[in-house]
Amino acid sequence: MKFGFLSGCLQNMTLEEKMAYAHEVGFTTLDVSCWPRNNARDYSGSDIDVENLTDSDIAKIKADQEKYQITFASLAYYDNMLDPDEATRQAYFDHLVAVIEAAGKLGTPLVGCFIGKNHNESLVENFDEFEAIFSKLVAIAEKNNVKLMIENCPMPGWQEDGLPGTISYSPELWDEMFRRVPSKSFGLNFDPSHLTWLGIDPLRAMRDYKDRIFHIDAKDVIVDKSQFYKYGIFGKKLNREHEEDLGFWTPVIPGLGDINWSTFYQVMKEIDYKGDFSIEHEDRRFSETNELVKQGLEYSFNYLNPIITDFK
Repeated sequence: MKFGFLSGCLQNMTLEEKMAYAHEVGFTTLDVSCWPRNNARDYSGSDIDVENLTDSDIAKIKADQEKYQITFASLAYYDNMLDPDEATRQAYFDHLVAVIEAAGKLGTPLVGCFIGKNHNESLVENFDEFEAIFSKLVAIAEKNNVKLMIENCPMPGWQEDGLPGTISYSPELWDEMFRRVPSKSFGLNFDPSHLTWLGIDPLRAMRDYKDRIFHIDAKDVIVDKSQFYKYGIFGKKLNREHEEDLGFWTPVIPGLGDINWSTFYQVMKEIDYKGDFSIEHEDRRFSETNELVKQGLEYSFNYLNPIITDFK
């Protein structure tokens, strides 16, 4: 199993510099952040300019991969594909198509994205639009020998009240998602941290959806259940410190949160998981500088690597 991280956490570094760093630490793969060159998304990055990718760019990237012994687990682009503004939605669609095509040219097997939500429409209407859009996207992915995967984050920061900003965060919604787009080229980027704070058992979900799990994120979380008394399960509504601040959960690097990774890996072995494993670094305590980001990545590498070294 290849072990890596999502590249966007390191800022103001070239993709080659990130590959060199990953190799130095001992990582063997990267999820490469591929947002547009100009974007305002938090936790984003643009390590490959997919809209202007040339043959020489591809040759350079592949040479660097060989030099540093780094594969790409996925190309990553996560925006609201159901944005209520038609022009914005079309721009997101066009960029995701460019990411898919870039993945095909690079031989990268997966592209990760969100579904999102149009907050002006009903849930049924959202699923109708999802079906129309993602049927096209999955067909484009298949044409490029790529699989499309959805991360199960509810994105509470996308709505002012902190309620879910996507329609793809729970088993109930996955069932509808896969009913409407049943292609085997469409699956999950499985993130146990979100399931944990949502009260969904990630181990059961891993077993139940093993055939749809294409990739697994290593991200941890601290859930302070004592705060439910003050905020309830819907979370903080007033005076939030940042968009994701619901008052009772905090994303942290693996090894500093509530998830028992040894048990988690036993279930990965049980379901015969064959994909890659990748740290998604969103721990705010290790984010102000690249040096802090690297401290977080290396702590988690040293914590997780002994657990997974016998996982063949």
